[in-house]
Amino acid sequence: MKYDLSGRLVVGIASSALFDLTECDAVFRERGEAAYRTCQEDHVDDVLEKGVAFPFVRRLLSLNDLADPSDPLVEVIILSRNDPDTGLRVMRSIAAHGLHISRAVFRQGRPSHRFMPALNMSLFLSANGSDVREAMADGMPAGHVLNTDRVDDDTDRELRIAFDFDGVLADDSSERIYQTGGIDEFRAHEVLNATTPHDPGPLREFLAGVNRIQRREEEERRKVPSYRPRLRVSLVTARDAPAHERAVRSLKQWGLRVNDAFFLGGVDKAAVMRALDPHIFFDDQVAHLNGTAPATPSVHVPFGIVNARVA
Repeated sequence: MKYDLSGRLVVGIASSALFDLTECDAVFRERGEAAYRTCQEDHVDDVLEKGVAFPFVRRLLSLNDLADPSDPLVEVIILSRNDPDTGLRVMRSIAAHGLHISRAVFRQGRPSHRFMPALNMSLFLSANGSDVREAMADGMPAGHVLNTDRVDDDTDRELRIAFDFDGVLADDSSERIYQTGGIDEFRAHEVLNATTPHDPGPLREFLAGVNRIQRREEEERRKVPSYRPRLRVSLVTARDAPAHERAVRSLKQWGLRVNDAFFLGGVDKAAVMRALDPHIFFDDQVAHLNGTAPATPSVHVPFGIVNARVA
């Protein structure tokens, strides 16, 4: 029977984001592909340790308990440059950790992100920055998962997701004005265009998929009053008043929503993240992520003018 991915939240993830491949990568860099393949085959039954995105993926998949097992809300698919043989260790580790991931794309030495539209994916995560930039250059929504020191609390059943706005949920048209004209010109432009929604950024459709699951949680709470929603979304942006209004209006006109909004106006995001404690945070600016990553699983979305300057 045909398995239809439309209507589901589909996330593609590289093994480098899901698991800690530090030792494997060192073998590849120091001794080459043949040694790497041998290493993976020799250790095929050794379970890989959890990577930065593991807690996010585990919680995301756990939301499938809201649906019939034959018709899940969430699908996570491995997108890998490994060949199928070396990918065996990844799939066995997935099974060992109890993750319900059964679909994968293995393409020896070649990028797999071009299959994202065919698989209805709204996000691709990888710990390989070059792969992420290549995906973004091809117009695919992708994020580079950064190293973190955060230790996950397995007893915490919530999934907290945080997004920056410009260059992440929205395009970077306003950021371009800020970069060329400064803060005053940026604010004047946003006030003038407060009722005009932004064009979408790379992760708008991912948020749309997250919101669909939140609506399913609301249905569950109406049926079972004791049910406590697990999925919570926050907007954390350097915008402040009066530029905040266009961001709020854009979300509303897109038919999307967030539970919390932080309009920080230049206040350090890292301190807010430590208090908010999201399981994943998406931002387009490395300068912000350098501060958040040590304590917060952080993802660089290399989109727009700010990233063009450092490419």
